[in-house]
Amino acid sequence: MNPTPTPTQRPTQTSTPTQTSTSTSTSTSTSTPLAPATCVNEEPRPRFLDLVASEWIKLRSLRSTWIAYGAAALAVIAFNVGTAYDTYTYWTEENAGDRADFVRDGIPLQIAFTGNAAMVMVIALGAVGALAMVGEYSTGTSRTTFAAVPARRSVMAAKAVVVAAVATVFGALVAGASFVLTQTILGGRGVGVSFGDPGAQRVVLASALLAPVCALAGLAIGTVVRHTAATMITTVAVVLVLPNVLTDGRYGSALASHALPFRAWTRLVDVGTPSPSDFPWSTGGAWTVYAAWTLGTAALATVGVQRRDL
Repeated sequence: MNPTPTPTQRPTQTSTPTQTSTSTSTSTSTSTPLAPATCVNEEPRPRFLDLVASEWIKLRSLRSTWIAYGAAALAVIAFNVGTAYDTYTYWTEENAGDRADFVRDGIPLQIAFTGNAAMVMVIALGAVGALAMVGEYSTGTSRTTFAAVPARRSVMAAKAVVVAAVATVFGALVAGASFVLTQTILGGRGVGVSFGDPGAQRVVLASALLAPVCALAGLAIGTVVRHTAATMITTVAVVLVLPNVLTDGRYGSALASHALPFRAWTRLVDVGTPSPSDFPWSTGGAWTVYAAWTLGTAALATVGVQRRDL
């Protein structure tokens, strides 16, 4: 009989020490959690000068802004030059009196920047300042801006700086050009004054600074009201209508009118014989009104966007 064949036994594979250590290290490394990163790259916060540069790019990239400034400048200068030319054309010794009295009464400086020109300036600059913010609300740019820079107060402070700076340059150019042109025309009759004459510098400076004061007022109103039509109506009412509605007949009305920028400008350009008033006030008080409106409207525009839906 043939013996029963035994099944062939497969050779047993033994793990070598190298394989064992490798698998152990692999399993160990797989189960070990990764250490947290010790260095995180955080995006730097924008500097205030960067925000100012951004707001300047916004302003100068809008063609409508420069059209508005150009039209306002032409209108203001045209009012002043037209008044000076009318005085030159219809000048007579009998009607105007002595040249010395004409200059002493401050009439050449009243012509240098007239009340009609000031009205055009306050309306135009108030509207330009208001549109600087209302335009962003209407187009939705404000959402993008505040999403990129959550610090709303810093953004609005930068916008106020840009609006005030551009308006100041505008006011200086328009007031300076008006003074030079009007006094050159009046000089043909021998009644023009120079920049060094008493009161001339105050008239030019007060007329130039009226522009940024009204622009910041419009910016603050636009930040609070936020609707285009309502903002324009409110701006015109504050910077132009109220000063003409309030009279100096009563103390309360006179006090309220003296606290408005247009009335402050009227007091500062009154360099000849003082206008009769039941409640007179000083030029120092008028400069204080300018400063208070500048700081107050800038602060209102800065904090007006905080905790408000866009």
